Amino acid sequence: MVKSIPRKLQDPGTSFFLFGPRGTGKTTWLRHVFPDAVWIDLLDPENERRFSARPERLRELIAASSGPTVVVVDEVQRVPGILPVVHGLIEGRRDLRFVLTGSSARKLRRAGEDLLGGRAVQRSMHPFLACELGDAFRLDLALTQGLVPIVHSSEAPAETQRSYAGLYVTQEVKAEGMVRNAGSFARFLESVSFSHGQVLNVSNLSRECAVSRKTAEGYLAILDDLLLAFTLPVFTRRAARGLRSHPKWYFFDAGLFCALRPSGPLDRPEEIAGAALEGLVAQHLRAYAALRDRGESLSFWRTRAGNEVDFVLYGEETFAAVEVKNTRALRSRDLSGLVSFGEDYPEASRILVYRGSEKTIERGVLCVPVEELLHALDPLEDVPSILRPRPKRQG
Repeated sequence: MVKSIPRKLQDPGTSFFLFGPRGTGKTTWLRHVFPDAVWIDLLDPENERRFSARPERLRELIAASSGPTVVVVDEVQRVPGILPVVHGLIEGRRDLRFVLTGSSARKLRRAGEDLLGGRAVQRSMHPFLACELGDAFRLDLALTQGLVPIVHSSEAPAETQRSYAGLYVTQEVKAEGMVRNAGSFARFLESVSFSHGQVLNVSNLSRECAVSRKTAEGYLAILDDLLLAFTLPVFTRRAARGLRSHPKWYFFDAGLFCALRPSGPLDRPEEIAGAALEGLVAQHLRAYAALRDRGESLSFWRTRAGNEVDFVLYGEETFAAVEVKNTRALRSRDLSGLVSFGEDYPEASRILVYRGSEKTIERGVLCVPVEELLHALDPLEDVPSILRPRPKRQG
C-alpha cells in the first residue's frame, strides 16, 4: 500500500481529469482529498461490465445518493462510453464535481469526446519529487529504483520494481489489446531502453527489434498512450543557428528505465547511470512545469553543429538552460553547450548539475550538486532564482 506522503498536486476546485501511469498514487491522493466522494472503480470487473452495458446507470447511482458533491470515476478509460453521461451531468447539475482518473489516453481519444469539450481541466500525477520526500529522498535509490510511489513505498522495492516493469507494462498492453505479438513487444521494450535520453531513430529501432517501421511507431505510440514515456521538442524560439528537428525520448521514471535496460559485460555502468541521472532530472523538470500550471515548456537544444543543452525550461517566470553530467569533477568541456546557448540567449540562466558537492560559477555557468536542484523544484513555492531569467544589463 502506498504510504501517505503529502503531494504537491493541488485540487483545481472544478471537475477535472487526473492522468498518470498506474502506481503513481492517484487513488491514494484522491481518497485523502475527497474522503466522502461517491466512488466508481472501473478496475472492478463487475463495475466495468455494468457501466459498459448501460452507462446511464451513473445517473441512477447519483440520484440515489444523498446529495453527492464529488463523484470519482477511477480508470475512466475502461468505459469511455460513460463520458457523454458525465458531460450531461456537468451541464445539468452545477452542484456536482467529477474527478475522472486515467492511466491510458488511447480509448479516450478514440471515444472522440474531446475530454468533455473543455468542461473539465486536466491535471497529472507524477512520480515522487525530491521536495515531496524531503530528507527521505536518496539519490542513489532514485537512480536505480525510481520514484514511482508503489515501488518507493514497498517493503521489497526491487521485487516490486521488477513486477511493475514486467507485469504492469505487459498486462496493461494485453488488457488493452494493443499488440498481437507479445514477444515482439518485449524485444521492443528492451531495445527502446537504449533510446532513453536520446533523439529517436525509428528506422534503427525497427531493425534492432526485427519489426517494420510502422510497427515500431505503433509500439512507441502505445508507450505514449499508457503515459509511460514522453518526448521533448527542440527549443526554437528566436533561433540564430540551424537546429536539429527530432525530439528526445524518455521513460517517465528512471526506475522503469533501469528495470528495462539490459546490462552485461559490454555495457558500461557509467553510461547507464548517466542516462538514469538525465532521466531523473527530466522527470523532475517535467513534473515541476506541469504542477505549476503556468504554461512553462520543457525542451532541449541541439544545433546541427553539435552544440547541445539537455533541457530548456521556458515561461513567463522561468528561462533556464540545464545540462546534466554524471561526474563528480568538473571539466571545461562540460560547459561548452551552456556557453554556446548563452551566446544565443544571454537572458537565460545556465545551470550545470553534477554529482559533486561544491557550488561554483565557471564561465558564467552555475554549477550545483544535482540534489540541490531537485530539492529546489517545489511547484508550490516561488520560482528559485537559479531558474529565473538573468537581469538585463544596464546601458
